[in-house]
Amino acid sequence: MSDPQQPVDTLQWEEKKKIPEMINVLTILTFVGSGIGLISSYWSYSSAAKNYDKILDAQSKMENAPDFAKKMMGPHPVELAQKTLDNRLPVMLLNIVSCLICIYGAMQMRKLKKTGYSIYVIGEILPIAALFIFIGIGLYGGFTLAIILLFPILFIILYSTQLKHLS
Repeated sequence: MSDPQQPVDTLQWEEKKKIPEMINVLTILTFVGSGIGLISSYWSYSSAAKNYDKILDAQSKMENAPDFAKKMMGPHPVELAQKTLDNRLPVMLLNIVSCLICIYGAMQMRKLKKTGYSIYVIGEILPIAALFIFIGIGLYGGFTLAIILLFPILFIILYSTQLKHLS
């Protein structure tokens, strides 16, 4: 004979395993962002020499540019492009590893494991540290630096609000 309570227990178990909506959205956005990060890492690596040449060419034209355009280029655009070109391989490799770490952390959070959050945070911090180590923080303008930090900080905060769902 079958137990009439069995379907209820199974239903309760499935409800417990359901991914909270916010974690679902954040992890999907993480997968998309990490995919874009993988592509852009390779793109930055392969186009670093061309970007350096463009910056050198644009530098001569910057004297006549408006102030906002000069600020967007940062305080030392040629030096930034040169360091980016010189360190393109280690930066690309660390960015790829970071994207893969973020994907793995998000997969763990989809399984409602708290260790996924720690792994994800490491994956978000690693490429920022790599940029500062290999290129330097002083070479970035305020706007560029804000964009570099905006999404990692935002996602870390948003994932932090969901820790109550992870075990």
